[in-house]
Amino acid sequence: MGGGGGEQQQLEVLHALDVAKTQWYHFTAIVVAGMGFFTDAYDLFCISLVTKLLGRIYYRVDGSPSPGTLPPHVSASVNGVAFVGTLSGQLFFGWLGDKLGRKRVYGITLMLMVLCSLASALSFGHTPTSVMATLCFFRFWLGFGIGGDYPLSATIMSEYANKKTRGAFIAAVFAMQGFGIITGGLVAILVSASFRAAFPAPPYGEDPVASTPPQADFVWRIILMLGALPAALTYYWRTKMPETARYTALVANNAKQAAADMSKVLQVVEMRNIGNNGGSRRPFGLFSGEFVRRHGLHLVGTSATWLLLDIAFYSQNLFQKDIFSAVGWIPKAATMSALEELFRIARAQTLIALCGTVPGYWFTVALIDVVGRFKIQAVGFFMMTLFMLALALPYHHWTAPGKNHVGFLLLYGLTFFFANFGPNSTTFIVPAEIFPARLRATCHGISAASGKLGAIVGSFGFLYLAQSPDRSKTEHGYPPGIGVRNSLFLLAACNLLGLLFTFLVPESKGKSLEEMSGDAEAQEEAPPPLQTVL
Repeated sequence: MGGGGGEQQQLEVLHALDVAKTQWYHFTAIVVAGMGFFTDAYDLFCISLVTKLLGRIYYRVDGSPSPGTLPPHVSASVNGVAFVGTLSGQLFFGWLGDKLGRKRVYGITLMLMVLCSLASALSFGHTPTSVMATLCFFRFWLGFGIGGDYPLSATIMSEYANKKTRGAFIAAVFAMQGFGIITGGLVAILVSASFRAAFPAPPYGEDPVASTPPQADFVWRIILMLGALPAALTYYWRTKMPETARYTALVANNAKQAAADMSKVLQVVEMRNIGNNGGSRRPFGLFSGEFVRRHGLHLVGTSATWLLLDIAFYSQNLFQKDIFSAVGWIPKAATMSALEELFRIARAQTLIALCGTVPGYWFTVALIDVVGRFKIQAVGFFMMTLFMLALALPYHHWTAPGKNHVGFLLLYGLTFFFANFGPNSTTFIVPAEIFPARLRATCHGISAASGKLGAIVGSFGFLYLAQSPDRSKTEHGYPPGIGVRNSLFLLAACNLLGLLFTFLVPESKGKSLEEMSGDAEAQEEAPPPLQTVL
């Protein structure tokens, strides 16, 4: 009867977790785990606001009719280096979280985020190039820490949760991004408004030099630095979280320790006579035939859907310029001072986030355990395809001077509502549920890294692709592309492909993690009644 007893003890610990009532600790875990995503969203949102200001401060050209802007390669580096760091961190910390345990690695990622947020705000140098190089260096390592948070937070939350509300809990961790975006916007608005009032400056057209007061250099640094604060505040609680019972029981093979750890933080169903495991099923590795047979297509599905979604999701800034100038929210750069421009862009982007981006996250939290992952993801991809086509087909109608801007804004907002109440949330949730415990963080990291690859393509590939085919109309420093309209058709195709790859991903609603991953399949000699527990 070798491993039967060990298997039974494991499953009893895990069953107790699956049926545990929702408790205060679950909500604490959401906030503690969600702080990484808060920082991630805050940072990504703020850097897009700050790049305009950096261009005015460091790249002003004397005698130019328009304010300084970051050269394309510098802009791509400042924005893109964090993505490259995130991608690397997702792969590295995902692997490490399975090797050493979730808890041991979890504090490191947060500390890296806090230190690098502060350091990137303290990027100094004698020349614009040295300031940008220092900023890029720290933004890479900031991204590396943020990347580690993706597989670890998702895995920890899925392994703590009960099976009834697991989807909502993981979605709530991810939805902290919404708070990060709004906080980033509000901080940028408040800081720029305060400095604008304290140090009034004329528009660039009137006085190019005086339009950017010397104090503007403090503004972007303060905005970036404040992003570290919420993460720093949760560091203590993160180090106090016990290792997840599923890791301790299934990977470290210590069911007794798992039960003891969980009883400290959760009131779980009382368990009988649990000792250490006598044995457990023979583990299989990521590159084994067994893994490919059981989960190969699942990994292809989670990675491909995340990749395709992020191509569409991160290309959104392509048409923000069109929207803002068409609606009249942001006038021509030369008619504003540096801080006026920052204030207006922050206000416009925060409004769009508030209406289009944030509600979608919370719709997912409310409905994911009712409707299920598959339906939310499939409908999301389908609606995004429709709205992208509706933007693309009559594109000239939407952007012509006149009265069509409300429709354009509405379609734009709906596209991102269905991204967040759809694949942007589900691609994060599902990889934390369907893979075996010993490979869960690694597989989540691989899926997330595929997504970041999509983000790089969406942000930078489409920045070049969306340039006008007419060389005289391209942005300064960019070669001609295929235009925004054709780019939208391409993005609609990406969403449609995402819908097709969704069919490779199994539905995990209401099922235990062990059922989904195959960890529950007991050895032949294990007693049959336990199969019915799950």
